[in-house]
Amino acid sequence: MITAQLELTELLEKEVLPTLHYPQTDVLPTPLERTARRREADRAMALGNNYHGKVDIYFKTADGQSHRVYTTVWATSNEHITLKSGTTLPMRAVVMFDFY
Repeated sequence: MITAQLELTELLEKEVLPTLHYPQTDVLPTPLERTARRREADRAMALGNNYHGKVDIYFKTADGQSHRVYTTVWATSNEHITLKSGTTLPMRAVVMFDFY
């Protein structure tokens, strides 16, 4: 079921991200899921900084729509993810990461 949903997720270019509106509350309901997401974000950052590797980041916008962006993660914090172009994505909007 999750795989089918991910295949239907719209792929966006990272340059579009600043024009989007993001949810005010976290898309993940539990602290355990949020901790796992932060760990995955740090893993994506290590992949980006050490190997210039890219990941798919699945996220939701304020209207509840699911999207993904294929990019390199340069930095993470509790609040944001910074991508290769300097664009940021709120951590609270991120559903998951997909590593290749």
